[in-house]
Amino acid sequence: MRSSSHILPLGVLTALLLSQVCSGIKWLALSHTPASRPVNQTQHCKLLPGMVSSQAQLCRSNLELMQTIIQAAREVKKTCQKTFADMRWNCSSIEIPVNATKYRPDLERGTREAAFVYALSAATISHTIAQACTSGDLRMCSCGPIPAEIPEPGYRWGGCADNLNYGLFMGSKFSDAPMKMKRSGSSANKLMQLHNSEVGRQALREALVMKCKCHGVSGSCSIRTCWKGLQDLREIAMDLKSKYLSATKVVYRTMGTRKQLVPKDIDVRPLRENEMIYLHSSPDFCTKNEKLGSVGTQDRQCNKTSVGSDSCDLMCCGRGYNPYTETLVERCHCKYHWCCYVTCKKCERNVERYVCK
Repeated sequence: MRSSSHILPLGVLTALLLSQVCSGIKWLALSHTPASRPVNQTQHCKLLPGMVSSQAQLCRSNLELMQTIIQAAREVKKTCQKTFADMRWNCSSIEIPVNATKYRPDLERGTREAAFVYALSAATISHTIAQACTSGDLRMCSCGPIPAEIPEPGYRWGGCADNLNYGLFMGSKFSDAPMKMKRSGSSANKLMQLHNSEVGRQALREALVMKCKCHGVSGSCSIRTCWKGLQDLREIAMDLKSKYLSATKVVYRTMGTRKQLVPKDIDVRPLRENEMIYLHSSPDFCTKNEKLGSVGTQDRQCNKTSVGSDSCDLMCCGRGYNPYTETLVERCHCKYHWCCYVTCKKCERNVERYVCK
């Protein structure tokens, strides 16, 4: 009697593995989706990794939205790693391998780092959707509403505003879905995740600013056409980084008739809506510790002349550093030729770098 085996396609296998990740940010695994993979039929949704059932349902009913959400997942990773490139914790743990079943402990334990990632994820997905409406990438939405307030003399409302309301609505519906499931981890972790996600969205609301374009004879700017647009995601991430650095440690405590999160070391008070919170203290991230989710700083590049967090003293945790020389090839001795091109030579330059012991 012959036995037969059924081999699952890689996309389905990846989706099944990542569906086991007990985390509200497992949808970030969508960043692994190949650019060549279409998402234009409902059956494509089951090939996408990291989604819970309600997110898969949203995928099936909003196929057009999924490429924007996939783009948002990629932006979260890229922005987080750029924002923390000068810190011991550099957001490397957000890079979950496609065959992993869970994130590292630094993003699973209710830490300050997890708080930042949840806030950034919530802000990024809404930011990406809002701007996709403006650019015309989504047919289901268009420009944001014209503000009700009357502009000052010399200004007028026009252009195409970022559709923040739609971005917040669809973004929160998708990114909060895992935390609103019955089996989504402890109540304390769930409350922390939802709170920090709202912190991210609040930062996004505050990042909606007036942008203007000048009109007039010879650039006189006699009249300005203005609209409400979102700041660059990098600026929003830096705002959230400030909240990360001043985050409040909380405990899950009975208050009246129910349990809630309250500040641990301060007189009992309600949490502020723009205050990033965490449940568990983090390690110093100096040395590798798989149990705590620390990859350590050995072989990390440091700045010998800096006095900030990227300095060799702080980054290397007092262990010292090793110098090495890197040869850079740059364009030099450029000349402009009429008309109209530039020629350059290539020059080599040696730069001294430093890495932690």
